[in-house]
Amino acid sequence: MVGEIIMAPKKTLLAGFTVVLMSILSTSVLSDDNCPIPAEKGQVESWFKTNVKPFNERRGTLNPAIVKAEGQPKVMKVCKDGSGEFKTVMEAIKKIPDGNTQRVIIQIGPGNYTEKITIDRKKPFVTLMGTDPKNKPFLIFGCTAALNGTAESAAVIVDSDYFMAVNINFKNSAPRPEVGAKNKQALALRLGGDMSAIYNCNMYGFQDTLFDYKGRHFFKDCYIEGTCDFVFGDAKSLYVNTELHVIPGDNVAFITANGKKDDQSDTGYSFVHCNVTGVAASNGILGRAWFPHSKAIFSYSTMSEVVKAEGWSENLDHENEKTVYYGEFKNNGPGADTKGRVKFAKQLSEAEAKPYISLAYIEASKWLLPCDSAASPSPSGKGSSLAEAAPTKGSSSAEAVPKTGAVQAAPKTGTTQAAPKKGA
Repeated sequence: MVGEIIMAPKKTLLAGFTVVLMSILSTSVLSDDNCPIPAEKGQVESWFKTNVKPFNERRGTLNPAIVKAEGQPKVMKVCKDGSGEFKTVMEAIKKIPDGNTQRVIIQIGPGNYTEKITIDRKKPFVTLMGTDPKNKPFLIFGCTAALNGTAESAAVIVDSDYFMAVNINFKNSAPRPEVGAKNKQALALRLGGDMSAIYNCNMYGFQDTLFDYKGRHFFKDCYIEGTCDFVFGDAKSLYVNTELHVIPGDNVAFITANGKKDDQSDTGYSFVHCNVTGVAASNGILGRAWFPHSKAIFSYSTMSEVVKAEGWSENLDHENEKTVYYGEFKNNGPGADTKGRVKFAKQLSEAEAKPYISLAYIEASKWLLPCDSAASPSPSGKGSSLAEAAPTKGSSSAEAVPKTGAVQAAPKTGTTQAAPKKGA
């Protein structure tokens, strides 16, 4: 009898816990990390909406820090015409307290904002959001590696976690470097925090346009242009429906330079349903072995004539052929022809490609949210006119970061010439 009296409350407690758990699950939607990105490009948007639900539908399944941050987002408005709270982006960022635990959405009106922007690691949960997706603001600054090194040359530096950018143009306005010139790297964006998402953004530059430095990152519907190593770093990133545009003029243009240092590092770039574009000069190399274990995979992507037949570079070090991981899976277009590919490039099977064509690659179910999840951008009302003529798409143009050498433009004397190591 005593045993029965003691056990009864436990059964009641278990039943109550079960009811609560079922209630949570019935009102929360699990983001499916393992649902593969469809082979048909026309189905990508529905796949995304199905597998990356808004915050209000996923409260019970997200990282607790995100649940706390997204519950009551704060909105700041930056407008050049004075109709917002601030006229510069950095003024708004400085108002965010260190140790911030609340999503802060900085809505930015159209125009050119010529300023050096830094979001350090103490300010997580920041969103930079252009109010008009058809007239994105330009965050512009002109700086090269000659001043403080490659990593510090970025027009926009982000070292904080849970960063998001929506409808933004990032541009380094430094002039195009001469081939072989030293210390002319000029970054548009340096992204070094974990769990960051970039939606509908453009990145303009020449050499080293995007420093995809470290952490797990998601890029969707973006445009990135450059001449040499214009996507480089050691992050673990998934790019979806993003255009990689080779600016013409050089005999060789290295598109990616992934910095995976050893076989134990869990990093690398995966490009899915992306477009590799440029004039039909056949000078584009998909990736070069900046480090011996450099890793990049292209799947379901369209490659124009700009991609050279060999496709990849071992960086003039044949030992790298044994350790790099360069994969291709069901790509299309004239540049995707594998007949002339280097032998160390891998043509992946379905099973081999599977880890790189789903959100599981960046463990997105616990942190990735759609760009409109917390708050929608609202027009500034008065609008803003550009202070300077803004370039259009396709135009040429914290923690101490290791200064491991600067990548110089590749010599014009051969199709497989290596660019010297990056330096400060």
